[in-house]
Amino acid sequence: MEATVMSIVQRELYMITMVFLFGLMAMKLAERIKIPDVALFMIIGIILGPSAFNLITVPNDSVFYQFIIVLGSILILFEGGTAIRFAVLKKVWITISLLSILGVVVTAVIVAVTAFYLLDMPIMYALLLASVIASTDPATLMPVFKQVTIQEKVRRTVESESAFNDATGSILTFTLLGVILGQTELSVSSTLWSFFREAGGGILAGLVIGFVGVLLTSEHKWGLLRKYGTVVSLVVAISSYLAAGFIHASGFMATFTAGLISGNPQLFRFKVSEETNSTVFAFSETLTLIMRTLIFMLLGTQVDFGILSQFWIQGILIVIVFMFVARPLAVLLCTLPDRKAKWKWNEIVFMFWVRETGVIPAALSGMIVAAGVDYANEITSVTFIAILVTILIQASTTGYVAKKLGITLKPVSNI
Repeated sequence: MEATVMSIVQRELYMITMVFLFGLMAMKLAERIKIPDVALFMIIGIILGPSAFNLITVPNDSVFYQFIIVLGSILILFEGGTAIRFAVLKKVWITISLLSILGVVVTAVIVAVTAFYLLDMPIMYALLLASVIASTDPATLMPVFKQVTIQEKVRRTVESESAFNDATGSILTFTLLGVILGQTELSVSSTLWSFFREAGGGILAGLVIGFVGVLLTSEHKWGLLRKYGTVVSLVVAISSYLAAGFIHASGFMATFTAGLISGNPQLFRFKVSEETNSTVFAFSETLTLIMRTLIFMLLGTQVDFGILSQFWIQGILIVIVFMFVARPLAVLLCTLPDRKAKWKWNEIVFMFWVRETGVIPAALSGMIVAAGVDYANEITSVTFIAILVTILIQASTTGYVAKKLGITLKPVSNI
């Protein structure tokens, strides 16, 4: 028994070492050829995985893989939340709200109709596929925006959308999955209740735990843990996710909200010292770099070209509609009504292009496969084609597109 445990530990340590070793090479190469590192991480993951050299093999239903995916998403979302300022959100909250709900629904409907005809699948399964990939992915977008100097209003809008719309996408996915499995009935009232329960509960959990974290690290008399801000931020990020799960709410929404509160202590008239802020920032930078290396390298190892080859033509056509019809229409419907934000056309066009798919859709498609539903191979194939295309094409050209549209703060470098 002990020997078995030790062999498992050694295998996982080998996997992690391989990921970091090749990840360091990818970082240096990405810096040299000026593309986001997440794109290279995924390419190298594909090369090292079972589809090529089989140097890294991590089953997507293993505890190790699921742990890395969830923990990495939590930490990336939390850090993204800490970087956002309420002064910016107040200007664009209408757009963010619309993109997070209406934008996801519009995208899902257009993609579902396309999948219905191209894959010849029942409309409920087409809607299930569409709901999996309808939301943008914060674990992909936030690392890209750390390397591309975009105007703050646009950057924070897209980052916030990617965090908030996970609740909408996951609610649609689980509602449709429940209907297909005969566990729930599809109705407007139950869907709305699920959304407000998950989204509202996540926001509430994040607010409460984020407030406690700020209080304990502030210069207030209750700031007993101000010297341990790094550990407190880690506990706040993870505990907000767990607390939301306990009340059946969106854990990712809770984590992002907790980060938002942690990054804006002035909302409660608290002051956090510059020393604490800088220490926490440096810690978060390093930790999220480690986690995104693990996430995207392991995500690349999950690509199964055997399954993809069965539906690659239909999948590519669906993703083309997804990128060039569904996303632009959703952005237009959600930005044009927002007169307060005063969106310019170059900003709107940039948001057309920025809608990467990544970790969350991959996790959702894995759950669908585990549930044993029909058309799971089609859903998995299209999901991974969407991930591959959006990360390798859109993420890699984000800096170039931003520069051409004139919305960079300064010349793009180190992307």
